Amino acid sequence: MALSTDASPPPSLGEEPLPHDGDGYDLNDDDGASIGVVSLDDEGFPSQLPGSETPSKKSSFTADFYRCGTDWSSLMLQDDKNNRHSDLERDSGKKMKQANLFQIWGFKRSDAVGLVESGPSLRVYSDKGGSSSERKIVKPGNWGSISRDGGKESENTKSLRKRKRFSGENRATHSCPFYKKIPGTTFTVDAFRYGSVEGCSAYFLSHFHCDHYGGLSKKWSHGPIYCSPLTGRLVQMCLSVNPLYIHPLEFNTEHVIDGVKVTFLEANHCPGAALIHFSLPNDQRYLHTGDFRACKPMQAYSLLINQRVNVLYLDTTYCNPKYRFPSKEDVLNYVVKITKNHLKIHQKTLVVVGAYSIGKECVYLAISKALGVKIYANASRRRILQAFDWSDLSDRLCTIGMSTLLHVLPMSSLRPETLKDYLKTYKDQFTAVLAFRPTGWTFNEKISNDLELIKPVTKGNVTIYGVPYSEHSSYTELRDFVQFLRPDKIIPTVNVGNAANREKMQSYFRDWLSLSSVVLPICWLQCRAFINFMTTKVGPE
Repeated sequence: MALSTDASPPPSLGEEPLPHDGDGYDLNDDDGASIGVVSLDDEGFPSQLPGSETPSKKSSFTADFYRCGTDWSSLMLQDDKNNRHSDLERDSGKKMKQANLFQIWGFKRSDAVGLVESGPSLRVYSDKGGSSSERKIVKPGNWGSISRDGGKESENTKSLRKRKRFSGENRATHSCPFYKKIPGTTFTVDAFRYGSVEGCSAYFLSHFHCDHYGGLSKKWSHGPIYCSPLTGRLVQMCLSVNPLYIHPLEFNTEHVIDGVKVTFLEANHCPGAALIHFSLPNDQRYLHTGDFRACKPMQAYSLLINQRVNVLYLDTTYCNPKYRFPSKEDVLNYVVKITKNHLKIHQKTLVVVGAYSIGKECVYLAISKALGVKIYANASRRRILQAFDWSDLSDRLCTIGMSTLLHVLPMSSLRPETLKDYLKTYKDQFTAVLAFRPTGWTFNEKISNDLELIKPVTKGNVTIYGVPYSEHSSYTELRDFVQFLRPDKIIPTVNVGNAANREKMQSYFRDWLSLSSVVLPICWLQCRAFINFMTTKVGPE
């Protein structure tokens, strides 16, 4: 069975979209409006507002970003803008949109490479000397001399066309937008769908979800790919990318790439997902979150405590005050309780958990541990899960569906009609289905943190619970993370497809940063008063 997700346009902040890999949505390049070109400074940021004659003294990157309206090409260099117009002419004037990309699993691949991080839990690194316990010089090697693989595909023509369409191989290559580039470097992040990016010496991949790796295939030959070890294994195993291009970087280790210090930090998203911290020779520091779920342990990352971040590339999937998720632990406990209660009444129940290509593993692992049962997943998914090298998970997998009551299916299969058909395969063993759809998009303001208010959808012998188990940050978690980090500039990376959404998020950022700038001085005054009191009253006479 092929693992796939539903294609859908990026949602507005007030809508509940269909889910896809990681709950997130990628960006639209532009909405087609046309305004003047903005000159960029040496770091690649706008040095003057659109339409103004002189640089604004109060200008900030985020202000320029939002004031540019819906045509982000105004923030590109003139050469990039000209290249983009040429691309648009070849596209017969169509607007440039980024579609969701799917991954078709199940093809035979070569052995994986690289090291693997272990365990699904968030690990906090807080060495006294900084977040890095080790420093490595990374040399890309002679990647430019590797030629494309011209061998014939073993899959049939129809499957090949489908894979190319989903991976973006057949699409016209557009100029890489500014928000995919790291200023002051020759690096890009999650920008594979643009092919060979002019001047790019290193392509970073934050995690293995299709809206981020889109454009990667066995034909990739544009440059080195830097990612976590687990992501590197999946890139080679599932996409057949030449391993000579894959450069796995260990977490919590400072790597020097083209003179830039790069450190990967745990992102609390899907397995292998990383926050990417860039420290430039000029002391500018950028943090790209990729997709992440912010949490308090991240505030213990010594790299983030000890050094100020100048620019934050922020995952804004749920940047809306209505999204205030319960903790992952609370949701897992709720899922286990519902499962146990249901099985007491209907013992011949098949329990199904929806999942993406990777992600949501903790949900079915929690049920497996609580009930003492194995986990059934098809061969494609088992191959991926075993690549994690998590013995706690791989030891619980089984190859025969009839041998366990716990099954994992693609999120798109969690529909009453689909589950009824699936149940027919096991009609001699099970008479009902209890399914869980674990995604933040199921969150309801009326329920808030009271999970007991969740009402399942029941049709005949199929019951489906939508539970707000999110691997993206809620609004309050984003706010707390930004106020902890206090970056100079924030660049949102999700839900920026129209001006209204961008302006909403900009107003949130202003509020968060203005509040943090007020709170910190107050805290400092309190601390100073306490120190004065202690030295005066308790100090030596």
